[in-house]
Amino acid sequence: MIIILDPNITEISEEYRTTLDHLSQMPGITMRVHKVQGAQQTLTEIYLIGDTKTLSAEDLHALPGVERVIRVSEEYRILGRHQDQQRTNGFEYNGIRFAQDTLNIFAGLCAVDTPEHVEQMLAALRDHGQTCTRMGAYKPRTNPYSFQGHGKDCLPYVFDLAGKYGIKVIAMEITHEDHLAEIHESLEQAGRPTGVMVQIGTRNTQNFELLKAVGRQQEFPVLFKRGFGITLNESLNAAEYLASEGNSRVVFCLRGVKTNMGDPHRNLVDFSQVPVIKRLTRMPVCVDPSHSVGSREHAPDGILDLMHAAAQGVVAGANMVLVDFHPEPAKALVDGPQALLLSELGWFLDDLALARECYEKRLALSRRRHGQH
Repeated sequence: MIIILDPNITEISEEYRTTLDHLSQMPGITMRVHKVQGAQQTLTEIYLIGDTKTLSAEDLHALPGVERVIRVSEEYRILGRHQDQQRTNGFEYNGIRFAQDTLNIFAGLCAVDTPEHVEQMLAALRDHGQTCTRMGAYKPRTNPYSFQGHGKDCLPYVFDLAGKYGIKVIAMEITHEDHLAEIHESLEQAGRPTGVMVQIGTRNTQNFELLKAVGRQQEFPVLFKRGFGITLNESLNAAEYLASEGNSRVVFCLRGVKTNMGDPHRNLVDFSQVPVIKRLTRMPVCVDPSHSVGSREHAPDGILDLMHAAAQGVVAGANMVLVDFHPEPAKALVDGPQALLLSELGWFLDDLALARECYEKRLALSRRRHGQH
């Protein structure tokens, strides 16, 4: 069960202490408290874990400071929607709002290679009014002899340049919990010129010890990529590991699933599941067309397959797009063949703006159909 306290109740309130004391004494029930940052206020959600079938929702609602009681019927206890449309979704980080009604573009380098390329990328983003990017420092690879990323050595200049060009959030994959400390230390030494959204890559989707470690930290929000060879339900349960440890600031990323049924694309594009995730959970949904399509091929219309896929995700309501760009794709150390050119950045952003406009018109049409305002 989930107990939501009145927004005016704080940890120093008498009602807060009285209610938590009462709940902590319930036999066979484990209690976890989560703070959920909404657009205008912070809510306290208390999760009761155990045999809650015999608990009376009416009795719990009568406790001091309780606003609502929700009986959980889905697997995703914290991230799930549970047929309650009033619950807050999304979060704000470093001045950027991430929710199921926003859209943020994270264009950047799949893997950092040189300071010059980082600066060229960030300058182009600034010139196009963008404040988010992706920058890979730690790169897990299928081949042990492939480039594994510069790691912590590149963090100082990446963070300095991000501050120089006004980048507020960098999506950055990690592969070990030690990377959290390295990122934190480098940010501190640089004077915190930017923010980082740590990324759990598809290969680590079921690395449960890493998920627990990332979930325990509250400093960085998390971009969680779907596992390329497991079901959507398994991936959503894996994302719940993050929230169960305390960090519910999670964005779920669709990046295609591995099957030859998707050929000639790199993966079978799964962006039709954007609305499914939004229905089942409160997480914002990201799409990664670069790793789904994996090439720069295009149809006779001249539009890249990658751009078609990205637009399909946005038309379906995606809240974030993660996409590879590179100043010189031929020199990229990772995934150069799928990277877009800096000269194509304006085209890509304009195309996504059209897709977003289409989604908003579809949303307005739906609301008229259902009598909403």
